[in-house]
Amino acid sequence: MGKNKMLCDCESIHGEAIKQVLNAMLKDKDFSELSDFFKVFGDSTRVKILWALDNAELCVCDIAVLINMTKSAVSHQLGILREKRLVKIRREGKVVYYSLADSHVKEIIEKAVEHLDEQK
Repeated sequence: MGKNKMLCDCESIHGEAIKQVLNAMLKDKDFSELSDFFKVFGDSTRVKILWALDNAELCVCDIAVLINMTKSAVSHQLGILREKRLVKIRREGKVVYYSLADSHVKEIIEKAVEHLDEQK
């Protein structure tokens, strides 16, 4: 690839590295979806809910008591988390229980906490 000018005002120095990254680059649509995924974690209430669900399967009322919010507010946040496929539900009679959607969500939460602990 050598030294190329693209849209920036500088020349590439490491052509092979650029070629390698370009071959692995996601499509713009994928970056947009990834960005939207991470935006969900930008709300501390949703992160609290995910943290709670990382520790136990809970109903809306239990979550509301844990984080000191109304059932309605928690339900709204759970709707967003369900839409992004971060939580799943299980019905038992009239009660709906929430849990993390899968082990990937659990890993994201735990790795983020681990990363923050490393900085302390």
